[in-house]
Amino acid sequence: MAQKLWDKGKATDAEIEKFTVGRDREMDLYLAKSDVMGSMAHITMLESIGLIGKDELPVLLAELKKIYKQAEEGKFVIEEGIEDVHSQVELMLTRQLGDLGKKIHSGRSRNDQVLLDMKLWTRDMIQEVSESVKELFDTLIEQSEKYKNVLLPGYTHLQIAMPSSFGLWFGAYAESFADDMELLLSAWKITNRNPLGSAAGYGSSFPLNRQMTTDLLGFDSMDYNVVYAQMGRGKMEKIVAFALSSIAATLSKLAFDACMFTSQNFGFLKLPDECTTGSSIMPHKKNPDVFELTRAKCNKIQSLPSQIMMIVNNLPSGYFRDLQIIKEIFMPSFAELLDCLKMAIHTIKGVKVNEHILDDPKYDFIFSVEEVNRLALEGMPFRDAYKKVGLECEAGEFKPNKNIHHTHEGSIGNLRNDGIVALMNKTISEFSFDKVAAAKTSLLK
Repeated sequence: MAQKLWDKGKATDAEIEKFTVGRDREMDLYLAKSDVMGSMAHITMLESIGLIGKDELPVLLAELKKIYKQAEEGKFVIEEGIEDVHSQVELMLTRQLGDLGKKIHSGRSRNDQVLLDMKLWTRDMIQEVSESVKELFDTLIEQSEKYKNVLLPGYTHLQIAMPSSFGLWFGAYAESFADDMELLLSAWKITNRNPLGSAAGYGSSFPLNRQMTTDLLGFDSMDYNVVYAQMGRGKMEKIVAFALSSIAATLSKLAFDACMFTSQNFGFLKLPDECTTGSSIMPHKKNPDVFELTRAKCNKIQSLPSQIMMIVNNLPSGYFRDLQIIKEIFMPSFAELLDCLKMAIHTIKGVKVNEHILDDPKYDFIFSVEEVNRLALEGMPFRDAYKKVGLECEAGEFKPNKNIHHTHEGSIGNLRNDGIVALMNKTISEFSFDKVAAAKTSLLK
């Protein structure tokens, strides 16, 4: 039996229905727990304004908790002929509770219901991403400290340039992720605002208590204007997508470096054998497929904001079915990014560093700037020192002094990893994860 919350007794053409529903039933499985949580908060509020009886609320909450448990155990299904998660939850309630189950939709629309579901679900996913980024960050800092005294050549234009170190290389990516987390925090703040009560985008004549549902669900605040709440669909996803794409960009660059540095032409890093793959005809091959796939997947994620923009651009205020398509590209991207982060953590932990790279005389010229600076410190004008060392390089007479001494903040001899760690920890402390967890616990107790 088909179940549609908007059904008025007239059948929809089967092909039209198939096209308009699209992948919603598949995507909505992601949202089952969020939909139940939202309904629990909503009916608690409805009871407070007299739309649900005091004796009815515990019955509804108990049944919703059963549905939540099914979703948590992976047993929740959207049945054939049921349009979406909202319809399925309401159907399950009415099967068990009869007409009482039909009361839960008072004062809301599927528009604000899906807005709420998406925000609740996205909050959870942002927390998962932040935890994975932090784990990778910690791994990078650990490796930076472990190998801080091992030099490697720095490059500009893919030409050897100046001395760098593995301390700098690992630490650079750690700091990049710290900046990415700032973007994720901004996305969290916009996500963590309550749209429930905006209904179809124009509010309700019921005396809804929106502050109550905001508090029950652990939001920091609400989307105050009901028209803006609806306009926020697509905008929230786009802003979060920019944060995800920033993380993906850092990860993609790290993956590119790792692929290049593990090649025989460089030989700076060696992946654990169990993290490589082979060739069907070349018995010597140990390929960095994990980083190549990471690079490709992260480059795909970087296109996510553009894809969302192409869907929402130039839509006027109000709801349009175009917005449904955002789910299909937005929701799976979290799992893909989390997989890439997981693989990076595992592989970076096991990577081996070549501690004798600069024994090769082809890297001698990276010390030319050190010699120029030494002469300048002794009193020779910088331009004269530059010319002198340049002529020695051209004549093949340059003799490098590899005992370098860098002291300024963020350099080889003063990584300032402590500052990078403090930056990351400060950002993480501003996420209100504990508040959200407490709200969930309170609703489900």
